[in-house]
Amino acid sequence: MPPTPAAVDAPPTSPESSAADGPTPTASAHAYDTGLLLLRIVLGLTIAAHGSQKLFGWFGGLGLDGIGKAFTGMGYPAGRTMAAIAGITEMLGGIGLVLGLITPLAGAAVFGTMVNAVVVDASGGFFLPEGVEYAVVLAAGAAALALTGPGRYAVDRLLPGLRAHRLTYGVAALLLGAVLAAGTLLTRH
Repeated sequence: MPPTPAAVDAPPTSPESSAADGPTPTASAHAYDTGLLLLRIVLGLTIAAHGSQKLFGWFGGLGLDGIGKAFTGMGYPAGRTMAAIAGITEMLGGIGLVLGLITPLAGAAVFGTMVNAVVVDASGGFFLPEGVEYAVVLAAGAAALALTGPGRYAVDRLLPGLRAHRLTYGVAALLLGAVLAAGTLLTRH
């Protein structure tokens, strides 16, 4: 009989060890969930703050008018509208990650916006100050959360459909994020 999806997605807590190898160290389920919580909070608050820079000019941001002009300069049509979409996506994706709320889609939202950032800024190389390393790290962290799920300390644990995270949810969400990112990039001239 195959294992249940919840058993497949659960972190290892007590794997069997062979007599020849001795005891195998195991990951504590609480350590796993606490690590995911830390990643969700830091990544989510960081990206939500970026969204608030775009939308409201908080934290030294340019607000919609300034970011809208920058988006227009990057070749996006209707720069102010695109800036609003990016800001809202970052805010909602970041808050979703912090709360562990609809985590696959929240991770995919952050992933998609960071894919756009990487492509637009790729000519600056990999390393900062003009490179894409920061956006790559944010995209990878968001993708990892979409794939692994939020852990047990999350609102998703209260939602029947998301209580037991499945890899397929994360893969489907990331594919959606990639398609939407590609579509957004195709609007540039």
